[in-house]
Amino acid sequence: MEPLRIHQGLVVPLNRPNIDTDQIIPKQFLKRIERSGFGQFLFYNWRFDDQGNPRPDFPLNAPQYKGASILVAGENFGCGSSREHAPWAVQDFGFKVIIAPSYADIFKNNCVKNGILAIQANEEQVQIIMKKAETEGYTVTVNLEEQVVYDHDGFEFHFEIAPYPKEMLLNGWDEIGVTLTYEEKIKQYELSSIR
Repeated sequence: MEPLRIHQGLVVPLNRPNIDTDQIIPKQFLKRIERSGFGQFLFYNWRFDDQGNPRPDFPLNAPQYKGASILVAGENFGCGSSREHAPWAVQDFGFKVIIAPSYADIFKNNCVKNGILAIQANEEQVQIIMKKAETEGYTVTVNLEEQVVYDHDGFEFHFEIAPYPKEMLLNGWDEIGVTLTYEEKIKQYELSSIR
């Protein structure tokens, strides 16, 4: 995974609460065995009609949001089943940061494991970003080291993140990567147990 320290990106608003993992990645697309290739199916039932044509009224289909890397959404994002495919789809589509008032715990933890920063902001902050994101080309900068989100108009807020997930994201580590930081100690232990 790539380290995430400071990220500036185009924001796309998805002003809906309780977006569950079955809407993020519908069950019919869970047959893939690799972690890539899920982005094309992100929010599939909302992005496409029954014939597979893009719905023009869905934000991710709008030309002004092409290439967006920051998703702002309503409360309880990622609720539903614990499928890890949901953050895989979010990441594969190109999102590096999600901003929402609240998340399902399992989804938020799976985001960290897959290099996505899920920022919890209060409802007022989220609504400000939603409104600003309705204008074309709205970007924000996320500074994970300083734990701050800001734009070029003076809007700014600080966010909380626990030290362990922060370290994982800053270094681009998944759980295997964290384990490998102890590789020398593991080797020493293995050698000492052989004797």
